[in-house]
Amino acid sequence: MDSSSTRRQATRQKLFEAAVTLIAEQGFSSTTVDEIAERAGVAKGTVYYNFASKTVLFEELLRHGVELLTASLQSAADETADRGGSHVDALDAMVRAGLHFIARHPSLTQLYVAELWRTNRAWQPTLMVVRRQAIAVIESVLREGVAARELSEDIDIPLTASALFGMVLVAALDWQSYQPERSLDDVHAALSRLLQGRVGRAPTKGVGAPTQGVGAPAQGARAPAESARTLG
Repeated sequence: MDSSSTRRQATRQKLFEAAVTLIAEQGFSSTTVDEIAERAGVAKGTVYYNFASKTVLFEELLRHGVELLTASLQSAADETADRGGSHVDALDAMVRAGLHFIARHPSLTQLYVAELWRTNRAWQPTLMVVRRQAIAVIESVLREGVAARELSEDIDIPLTASALFGMVLVAALDWQSYQPERSLDDVHAALSRLLQGRVGRAPTKGVGAPTQGVGAPAQGARAPAESARTLG
């Protein structure tokens, strides 16, 4: 990459950071290009040199942010596979990676979650594309887990992937806003118990079956790793 490309990337990053902070503080409509330029420490013309409009800037900001989140999820899954972990281990690592990303970028995540439900926005098609990319990473791990008989074949893969993605987004924002005293390890442990089906009370001996979550192995299959067990 040449020096001009590096400088342009750095400028775009400054504009992204300025925009996400301002828009999170006062909303998209109330934020002006002049304010973004001032916060970024650049001339107003620099904003328009990099982005055709404020709308395009915000759309690219959302695209860039969610693509970074998707990359962190994929990296967590790949690293788990490289060290021989199970697919449930991979899902658990993705939960942690998501929490870590959101803790570093809370304003971006708040904007993304808010904009998901505003279907009349110009950037809605872009949001749908990047959302699909993020959820596809989770779906892939779920599919592989079912094929390997680590997970039940009865799992609704698209809905489960969406639920896991949403769980991480909402839990992380709740943590950042209302329970900031809790550590990442603490929040991750709570979500990990949900993922691995360890929330339900252990049944009385001889009565009922153990509560099973995503991490419960398919019937007749052995649990592939420590993290895939359920408590019963």
